[in-house]
Amino acid sequence: MLSPQSLPLIEATLPLVGERMPQIARNFYGRMLTAHPELFDGLFSRSNQKNGSQQQALAGSIAVFATHLVAHPDTTPEAMLSRIAHKHISLDIQPEQYDIVYKYLFEGIAEELSDVITAEIAAAWTEVYWLMAHALIKMEKGLYAGLASDKPLAPWIVVKKEAAGTDAVTFTLEPADDTPVTPALPGQYVSVTAVMPDGIRQVRQYSLSAGTATTRVFTTKLDADGEVSPVLHRDVQVGDTLILSVPCGDITLDHGTGPLILASAGIGCTPSASILRSLVDTGSKREVLVLHAESNLERWALRDQMNEDVALLEAAELELWLEIPSEGHHEGFMSLDNVTIPEDASVYLCGPLPFMRSLRSQALESGVPADRIHYEIFGPDLWLANA
Repeated sequence: MLSPQSLPLIEATLPLVGERMPQIARNFYGRMLTAHPELFDGLFSRSNQKNGSQQQALAGSIAVFATHLVAHPDTTPEAMLSRIAHKHISLDIQPEQYDIVYKYLFEGIAEELSDVITAEIAAAWTEVYWLMAHALIKMEKGLYAGLASDKPLAPWIVVKKEAAGTDAVTFTLEPADDTPVTPALPGQYVSVTAVMPDGIRQVRQYSLSAGTATTRVFTTKLDADGEVSPVLHRDVQVGDTLILSVPCGDITLDHGTGPLILASAGIGCTPSASILRSLVDTGSKREVLVLHAESNLERWALRDQMNEDVALLEAAELELWLEIPSEGHHEGFMSLDNVTIPEDASVYLCGPLPFMRSLRSQALESGVPADRIHYEIFGPDLWLANA
C-alpha cells in the first residue's frame, strides 16, 4: 500500500521520472556492474546489457509498478510481478540481492534527477522500490517453498542432441546428481547456464518442448549474432553437463475443459509443443486449434512432433502460415480473419514480440476476453505496459 504522503509526490514526479528512467537505468547498471563485475558470471546477460534491452526492461517494470500504485494505491500489478518472480527463481535470486540493486539504483536516481530531487521525493521513490521488492520477495519465497529441492539450479547431462528444422537443435538431458527433480508444467521454461569461450557463464531461458518426470527437453534456435546459442549448437555435445534451473513460468496449461488455441511463430512453437504433448499424455478430449507461422516449411523446428501429437488428439486441428508458399497452407503472416474462435476459448501466444502484439490485438477484436489471452516473453520483458 502506497502511503498517503507518498502518493501525491509519485503522481507529480512520475512523468519526469518515466521520461528519465532509461538514463537512470543505464546509470544504475553502469554503477552496479562496475562495482560487481562478477554479476556477469552466471546472472546478467552481456548481450542484453550491450543492446540496452535489460535497461529498457528495468525502466519499464518500475514505471508500470509506479503507475499502477498511483491508480490503485492498495494493490500491486500481480501479472507483471509474477512474471518477474518466476524469472528470478530461474536465476536463483535471493532477498539480499535487492539491497545491492537499491544502493546503485538510488545513486543513479540521485544523479540523474539532481536538478529536482528533494529528500521527500527520494523517500517516496524509495517506498515504491521497497513495495515492489518486498512483493517480489514474498512471491519468490512462496515459489522456492514449492520446489522439490532447496537447490533451484542443478547439473544435467546431455543424453541426446538432434537437429530440429534447418537452424535449431533439440537437447534431451537427464539429472547428473541426486538433486530432487521438480516436475515441469506444460508451457514452462528452464534457465540454461553455459560456459562461454572466455570462461564466463551466461544464462538463457528456453521453453521445455517435451520431457518426462526425469528428463528435460528444450529446443534452441541458432542466433548467429548471439552469445549462448552458438556455444550450445557448436560446442555442447552428448555427455556434457549443463546447469539447468527448476521449471519456471506462470503461463501454463489451465486445468479446464474448454477449447484451446495455441498460436506461435518460429521457435515460439516450443511451449505449444509442450502443451500438445501433455494433452496427448493425459488423453485429453479438449478442442484444440494449433496455429503456427514460419518462413518456410523446412525451418519449422518441431514439425514432426507437433503434427504427430495433433493427429493423436481426437479434437485437434492445425493451420500453418508460410512466408514462402507451400501447397495446402496459408501464405504470408498469420491472421485470425478467417479463423473461427470458440466463444469460451483460451488463447496461448508465443513468438516474437511483434507477432504477439498483433495476435493479441486480433484476438481481442475477435471477442476473446483479455484474461483468456496468455503469452510468454523471453529475454528482458519489453512489453510490460501491456501486462
